[in-house]
Amino acid sequence: MLRRLSCFQKRRCNLTKPMNVESVQQYCLSLKAVTEDMPFGEDTLVFRIGGKIFGLMSLNENECRVNLKCTPDYAIELREKYEDIIPGYHMSKKHWNTVYCERCLEDKIIRELIQHSYQLVFESLSKAVRDAI
Repeated sequence: MLRRLSCFQKRRCNLTKPMNVESVQQYCLSLKAVTEDMPFGEDTLVFRIGGKIFGLMSLNENECRVNLKCTPDYAIELREKYEDIIPGYHMSKKHWNTVYCERCLEDKIIRELIQHSYQLVFESLSKAVRDAI
């Protein structure tokens, strides 16, 4: 079983400036063929690849959090290791995690999780859609 890292333990490691709404949005949009929209209202920003959602970010919260797709085993592993990663809020708990970006997670980890989500969804697209991207 993995050792769960607390915020206190991670802060002692000289945590860099945390990602915020703008930096998460900027990183997501930097990935190839990503689009954004607001199909659930003006307080939820959705990131898509090939028309499929790989990330959702609340714009009406006090702190930045993003829901990201994840393989089931890796989702559990991440939740056990990091306090700032929990089962996906209003999502399938098996395939989605909610990641708090402005607490203690380093931006490198958040970018890796965004990339993981993007890659999972990209690989689920039909060959024709993948080839068009």
